[in-house]
Amino acid sequence: MTRTVYVNGEYLPETEAKVSVFDRAFLMADGVYEVTSVLGGKLIDFDGHLKRLERSLNELDMRKPEAFDDLLEIHRELVRVNGIEDGLVYLQVTRGAAADRDFAFPDPDEVKPTLVLFTQAKPGLADSPAAKKGMKVISIEDIRWGRRDIKTTQLLYPSMGKMMAKKAGCDDAWMIEDGKVTEGTSNNAYIVKGNKIITRELSNDILHGITRAAVLRFAREAQMEVEERSFTIDEAKAADEAFITSASTFVMPVVEIDGTSLGDGTPGHVSKRLREIYLEESLKAAI
Repeated sequence: MTRTVYVNGEYLPETEAKVSVFDRAFLMADGVYEVTSVLGGKLIDFDGHLKRLERSLNELDMRKPEAFDDLLEIHRELVRVNGIEDGLVYLQVTRGAAADRDFAFPDPDEVKPTLVLFTQAKPGLADSPAAKKGMKVISIEDIRWGRRDIKTTQLLYPSMGKMMAKKAGCDDAWMIEDGKVTEGTSNNAYIVKGNKIITRELSNDILHGITRAAVLRFAREAQMEVEERSFTIDEAKAADEAFITSASTFVMPVVEIDGTSLGDGTPGHVSKRLREIYLEESLKAAI
């Protein structure tokens, strides 16, 4: 089945969807994106993703696309026409396509933003086998630019990190800067010590995860202790358990870091319980 995608106001078969070779996301990675999960045909944390998209656009002085106020309707229509029960909706906004390549931003009154959305079907997304066995991660140096809080399409180094992990026979990589863990290649990182959940505080150094915010809120509501601070990779290896959060993995246990098993090498009770709570509460609020 050919997917229907959305490009600049049109719903098109994916085989007919095109953007200009002069689009600045293609030439300069001058774009931002969001990924919203779909469970049971409904959108998870949509409002949070929309607010973060608006923030990313503002931080880059990028104009909102004309269809910004219609994004919920567009998401729902793509979910409907593509028959997505469980999966993802990917959204990307770029600064648009000027008449030629130039480092300087084009005049926003003359060049409109590019808006693209598409779906990915992920049957059984909430029942991932990985959540039952846990992930293995390696640590790598964090050499990304300094504004990781903006969700841009500059994803080359995270992609390289994924491949480093794959080469090492692992699932992902945690990035290290000044001796401290920043985040995973596409997720926020956490450790648990003595039932205390520890995760890096918000700053320009990490993405302000929408799932992160929800999980920490649910953890506090469940009377779990949360501490937002930096931690070292050695501290992580000595933790009782660890996990990651993201829009596509929800809460995913980590059972090994750089070859060191955490606890008994199986998902811990805190991460398992948080995953249950997150899925239960998010499904209640899905739209």
